[in-house]
Amino acid sequence: MVLRADELTTLIRNLTDLGYEVKGPVVRSGAIVPGALSGVEDLPKGVHDEQGPGHYRLAHGDDETLFDWAVGPSGWKSEFFPAHDEQWRARSVDGYVELVETLDERPPLAVLGARPCEVAALAVLDRVFIEGQHCDTRYAQRRENAFVAVVECSSPAATCFCDSMGTGPNIESGFDLALTELDDEGGHRFLARVGSPRALTALEGVVCSSASGYDLSARDAVLDGARDQMVRHLDTDGLAGVLARNLEHPRWAEVAERCLSCGNCTLVCPTCFCSDVRDATDLDGDVIRERTWASCFSIDHSYLHGGAVRPTTQSRYRQWMTHKLSTWWDQFDTTGCVGCGRCIAWCPVGIDITEEASAIERSDGATTVSLSSARSRS
Repeated sequence: MVLRADELTTLIRNLTDLGYEVKGPVVRSGAIVPGALSGVEDLPKGVHDEQGPGHYRLAHGDDETLFDWAVGPSGWKSEFFPAHDEQWRARSVDGYVELVETLDERPPLAVLGARPCEVAALAVLDRVFIEGQHCDTRYAQRRENAFVAVVECSSPAATCFCDSMGTGPNIESGFDLALTELDDEGGHRFLARVGSPRALTALEGVVCSSASGYDLSARDAVLDGARDQMVRHLDTDGLAGVLARNLEHPRWAEVAERCLSCGNCTLVCPTCFCSDVRDATDLDGDVIRERTWASCFSIDHSYLHGGAVRPTTQSRYRQWMTHKLSTWWDQFDTTGCVGCGRCIAWCPVGIDITEEASAIERSDGATTVSLSSARSRS
């Protein structure tokens, strides 16, 4: 079906009336980040972005488009897997210790404007937190109750390579509602596809019309144009095995000379899931257990008795990239990269994961290792 841009306000209000906390892309502090939505006026109208290695800027135009930009620094991971998440607190009451689990009392989340690569990233996190041996019940509950409206990409950044990873610019599953923004001779409108029964409920009262062949062709043109705009590509065929048998490649030392080991790439990555659990005492004497994001670029991340297993920047960068593109397959039967390009744009020195992987691929063939992943995927 097709709906006008102003009908998104009706959709947002419907979701709010259904009990959802509605969030979508908003402009804040010079970036497009998740924020609360009450109507279409909250969306980034006429806002575009410029991205490159170590570079992110917003530009403002006088057009009517709402989603003519690529991903910003903050993805939707933090809404389901918060950077700081209190697990429980303990306090002394009449000589006894009272342990109280901290409940997630937030209303269910409705996401409007997630990108296909971000929905793919959530599917990766589902494998980590839900489909593994131990289910993370807090994450699972948040995901189960969420409503996801995805907007397909029309203007990928110079850092995007989702087409190589099969995660965009289009999407065919994993959503409640899929939208494609069209702005051509037919006017400014959205082609909408329903992916779940609750999307039908959310669309009640939204003025829609049947999609024509022209609208469907316009969607194809938008997606083809987005693919043509992507300047970065990654050859994933056999890549897991290539990295597994090149753990001593000289390229690791070369990139380590540039890497600051700051962890920016892990903070903006929509699939990184490492965390620490720490206890602290507040001024009232309560003991608080909190789970916080962690980064494999921290030297303490690999600390065992006697010291860190990965004491050098070279070993830590190698761990991050080989896990993301190689050993993630062994753990979760999927890649850990969705091609969003955030790690490229938000690296202070502009290190490019596609460039580093391609450099090792080009010189592959020297050594082998006895890893099942290398044998099966080489």
